[in-house]
Amino acid sequence: MNITLRIWRQPGPGRPGHMVTHRVDDISPDMSFLEVLDVLNQRLTAAGEDPVAFDSDCREGICGMCGLVINGIAHGPQASVTTCQLHMRSFADGDVIDVEPWRAGPFPVLKDLVVDRSALDRIIQAGGYISIPTGSAPEAHSILVPKDDAEDAFDAATCIGCGACVAACPNGSAALFLGAKITHLGLLPQGQPERDSRALAMIARHDAEGFGGCSQIGECTAVCPKDIQLEVISRCHRDVVTALFHHGEQQEGPPEDQTGGNLASGPAGD
Repeated sequence: MNITLRIWRQPGPGRPGHMVTHRVDDISPDMSFLEVLDVLNQRLTAAGEDPVAFDSDCREGICGMCGLVINGIAHGPQASVTTCQLHMRSFADGDVIDVEPWRAGPFPVLKDLVVDRSALDRIIQAGGYISIPTGSAPEAHSILVPKDDAEDAFDAATCIGCGACVAACPNGSAALFLGAKITHLGLLPQGQPERDSRALAMIARHDAEGFGGCSQIGECTAVCPKDIQLEVISRCHRDVVTALFHHGEQQEGPPEDQTGGNLASGPAGD
């Protein structure tokens, strides 16, 4: 195959960028898209030119590092795969292919196709974890989890944090990523003690990072390489509303009787 790549080249953060055309010949249809970029970079380096900067790591669709907008589609035209799993047989000989970085305010371009996605890490740091005592691992059967909850939690946990949902969303929202992380822990017994604080802290961090709001368009699910569905966003909204309700109850407090004592006793129920 002989193809033409029009690649976004940007020397650094805050610097102007532009599309540069590179022709790559003798490409095997069985090569991955990242292997084609490797071939291009080898030729650029041999010619004394600056190679194209792009992210990659495992190249097995697990780590979520690779992230390119290919012909206007996050991760490219093949559904349910990451960029490293996209093969050149998805294109035709002679194609002109546009390659750009993720486009979102919270993902500033570092160089060429590399963006800073640490905003997603900070959302996790805000509450995407559970507090557990140290020591040996508990017996696997000591905490029973309903099968449906376990399967839904596993489906949400497959999110690899690649950021394709943000790149595809016209609002620049990370709601699918946020929903997957909150759903994963919110469905498990181990995640219940911090369920309210987790939802409020993570969505506050999401908004503080500059991500947009979700309007349920569904572009995020169309490009998600792990097929995570909009249901996780609904679960996230429910957890946030429930947490706000519980927070309001705590702020208001139970009513008092004439002697100044509380009429209600014990913790508030769900």
